[in-house]
Amino acid sequence: MEEQKNNPLHGKTLEMILVLLVDHYGWEELGDRIRINSFTHNPSIKSSLTFLRKTPWARKKVEDLYVQTFA
Repeated sequence: MEEQKNNPLHGKTLEMILVLLVDHYGWEELGDRIRINSFTHNPSIKSSLTFLRKTPWARKKVEDLYVQTFA
């Protein structure tokens, strides 16, 4: 098994990443930075996680913003 020590996402769940981003930016700014409906229209962690788990391009944008913000 390859070590992940250089991967800033190693050990982080998608939920943990999303909660940190929402706490840092808030839903409104997060929706401005990443234009997806689950961030802009009646946002919730649950609906956002459902969408992000099914949509690789959106998940990548969230992960990239997390790395850019907290790495």
